[in-house]
Amino acid sequence: MNAALTLPARSDRLGTLLALIGLAAVAFLPFVVFKSNRIMPGEAHSLFEVLPLPWAVGFAGLLALVGGVAVLARGARLRLLVALLGLAAVAVAVAFAADLLTPAGNRIVRISPGAGCWALLLAAGLLSTDAIARLGPGPAMRVFGLVLFGVVTAVAFHAGLFDHLSIMREYVGNASRFAREARQHVLLALGSLTAAVIVALPVGILCHRVPRIRAAVLQVLNLIQTIPSIALFGILMVPLGALATAVPLAAEVGIAGIGAAPAVIALFLYSLLPVVANTVVGLGRVPAATVEAARGMGLTPGQVLRQVELPLALPVILTGIRIVLVQNIGLVTIAALIGGGGFGTFVFQGMGQTAIDLVLLGAIPTVALAFSSAVLLDALIDVMKKAPQ
Repeated sequence: MNAALTLPARSDRLGTLLALIGLAAVAFLPFVVFKSNRIMPGEAHSLFEVLPLPWAVGFAGLLALVGGVAVLARGARLRLLVALLGLAAVAVAVAFAADLLTPAGNRIVRISPGAGCWALLLAAGLLSTDAIARLGPGPAMRVFGLVLFGVVTAVAFHAGLFDHLSIMREYVGNASRFAREARQHVLLALGSLTAAVIVALPVGILCHRVPRIRAAVLQVLNLIQTIPSIALFGILMVPLGALATAVPLAAEVGIAGIGAAPAVIALFLYSLLPVVANTVVGLGRVPAATVEAARGMGLTPGQVLRQVELPLALPVILTGIRIVLVQNIGLVTIAALIGGGGFGTFVFQGMGQTAIDLVLLGAIPTVALAFSSAVLLDALIDVMKKAPQ
């Protein structure tokens, strides 16, 4: 009786929730969806319908093991190990299911992960994220984990493990465009960020040195942030289009009402507030005694700024840059609506053609790029915080 009463107290609440999600996914949701072509409605298949019975039972047993560890185990390393095992098992199972359902030599049918597969991936992903948070790995270990995951994923794709999945069919048909749009996506995100840092850093320093202008500058930049991205893209199309018409040289260098120009300008404007605000906050946190000591040593105001204030404020400034980079990677997707290019091209083309796999071809790399950027910059910020000043 006492053991029965203490069991719920020993169970992990998040693990229990994730285990229930996994159970519901296997029992009630389709594991894969078979479509005769990319736009036709699909036929849902459960795990036990598509996999041979021994494989399905073994896979279900492995998922049960993952769920049991999630509910009962407290050790973060064990939880991480079984979560990664679960992720790998789901990936292999859906690839195997696609192989079984695809007729030999057929390039038209589409096999997509079903709701159950996505739910299992979500549950295992959240379990691994929770385990990593409990372990609290250092910057180097986080970067190593990201690189290792990327290498394993690249090897799996190169080996053709997922070739029969619908998203890979879309990639094969758009391989040359994919590389071009990937470059455009990165260039738009990094280019607008670079321009914003060049402008926002001096503005933030000025706001720190001249407090009476700080509120007005931040209010103006905050006002820009309130404008919806679609509206700002549309607003910029009119003056840029007029400029391209009036000044032929502007059109020759790529300035026009549609395309990369309005996208870069809009992203630049959205990037200003986080960098300016974090520069002001970072400089404001520099101890006054440290600044006075530097001045007492005979350093000029410029030397104090470069050698004392900015190095101490750099972790906070980098936090603003991290926010901007992740934000821009997402907003570049919307810029495809005005001809800006990037992964959003596949997203909106897929929406127009009711081809969800084409949407995923643009959405998944965008999420992966934003996540990787956040991990790398978070690691850099942690290193800067721990570095001796």
